[in-house]
Amino acid sequence: MALTPVEIRHLTPPVGLRGYKRGPTDRLLAEIVTSFEDVWRERADFADKIEQLEADLVRYRELESLLRTTLVSAEKAAVTLKEQAGKEAGLIVDEARSEARAITRRARADHDRLLGEVRRMRSLLRAALATVEDDTPSTEAEAA
Repeated sequence: MALTPVEIRHLTPPVGLRGYKRGPTDRLLAEIVTSFEDVWRERADFADKIEQLEADLVRYRELESLLRTTLVSAEKAAVTLKEQAGKEAGLIVDEARSEARAITRRARADHDRLLGEVRRMRSLLRAALATVEDDTPSTEAEAA
């Protein structure tokens, strides 16, 4: 049978033929009651604390679940962004190669045009030099 501190406080031990020593027995009962009250209060405090801790545990588990979901979403977003960045980098490289080919084609065309111009100029210079050389003997003959 479980007794509460109040029941212990009002408990009166039975008195037999010999009886009991009332002073020491009452002091012992008072100590028992005080000790039992302390234990009873601690038990109630622990019960309250357990309730609080269980509530905290539920909240932390919900928070953990939310964090896991957030982490998974962040990982997926990172993978997606990485893939997009790779695709964009590929496009940029392709554009740069295309532009480099176009620049190379223009440079070759300019080179070919300039070579043609140089050949034409050489031809003109040779023609002019030939004309000058043809005129030189006749000018020498006139001078003689």
